Order: sequence, then C-alpha cells, then structure tokens
Amino acid sequence: MTSAARPDGGAADGRDTRSRLLTAAEELFAERGSDAVSLREIGRAAGARNVIAAQYWFTDRDGLVQALLDRHAPEVEAHRHRLLDAFAAGELAGAVVGGPDAGEAVHELAAALVEPLAVKLGQGAAGAGYLRTVADLLTRPVPSMAPLALDRPDGSITRWRALLEPLLEPDAVELHRRFLTVRFVAVEMAQRARSGRDDQRLFVSQLVDAAAGLLGSRVSTRTRALRAERRGS
Repeated sequence: MTSAARPDGGAADGRDTRSRLLTAAEELFAERGSDAVSLREIGRAAGARNVIAAQYWFTDRDGLVQALLDRHAPEVEAHRHRLLDAFAAGELAGAVVGGPDAGEAVHELAAALVEPLAVKLGQGAAGAGYLRTVADLLTRPVPSMAPLALDRPDGSITRWRALLEPLLEPDAVELHRRFLTVRFVAVEMAQRARSGRDDQRLFVSQLVDAAAGLLGSRVSTRTRALRAERRGS
C-alpha cells in the first residue's frame, strides 16, 4: 500500500495515526466498555482525518481489540514469566494437591496471576481500557480467549495453568476452576480501574487471597454428584 493510498500522510504519520487510534480506543473502552464504542467514534476521538482510518489500520473491531491487547501484552507477559520463573526455582515448585505446601504454592501462583495485571491500575486510561477490554472479552456469553493467548505454548497463562494443575483436584481442573478464577480477577480489576483510587496495595493483596481461595477450594460432595448426574444424562 503506497502512502498516497493511506488515509493519512506517509509512513511516520501513519504510525502516529495508528497509535492515536489505539489510545483513543483505550480511553473510550475504559469509559463505556469495548462493545459500546464504534470504530467511527474511535476515529473521531483520535482526530483522524478520514472516518475509515480505524478500518484501514485494523480491518474490523476484532483487529483493533487484538491490537490493543498486543500493545499491553509484552509488559504483562514479561512480569508474569518473572514470577513464574521464581516459583519454578523455589521450594514450592514440587508441591502437589493435598501436600503440606499446596496452599502456599497456590497462593504464590494466584499472585502470579494478579500482580502483572495490577500494574495496569497505575497507568491511567490506558491501563483501565486494557483491563476493561480483557474483562469484556472473558465475560461474553461465549467468552473470547484472546486475552489469555492459549494458542501460544510459550504464553504466561499457558505456563501458569500447567504449574497450577498438580495443585488442584482433578474435578476442579475439569470444572474449569482456573478459568473461573481468571475471569473473576479480570472483572475485579476492571471494576477497580474505574474507582480512581491510587493506593492499590490492600486491594491487590485481598484479590490474591480471594483468587487463591477460589483456586484451592475443595469440590463438594454435592458438586461431584451433580457433575456425575450431568455426565450420565
């Protein structure tokens, strides 16, 4: 595509336009949610000269949303991998479900889920837009797995899931306890991002505790029975 065909100037201007579109999307998504804002609104908010600028750069809404996720993913991924590296090198790495260190190990992995996202709480509208987009995608009637990048074998959530599996009851794994926890954390983060509060320490610590509790809670006899009934039918 030549610069004459662009809805902007040359290559440098084009990169600036793309960046401004993503920044505008973050701000609007933080305010209203990622499903309530049109591409044209994003273009207008970005000051794009052409109303189809967002379509040009991202093709459609899914493309723009993925670009927004990609903008934030490197920081989140690097942070989580560092925490997972520390876990894998530590004494808790050999813990198993029911073992004496299982609860502590689950808590450490809950922190590895929460803390990289919590950094976004201090990044203003950009971080809030990202967190709300993640929550929106994971809470759709048919959830989008795009924020989790489960198709990437080297992704931090793929690695987190593998490290966590030996610490959970098999029934908890099959009942998608890990995904429920990820979605819970994403929703709480998105809500917190809208609060405007500055000191996140207590919130983050409590959220780690709650995520660890959800991950490590036992599967009740009643839940097992209902699951067996569902399988039988």
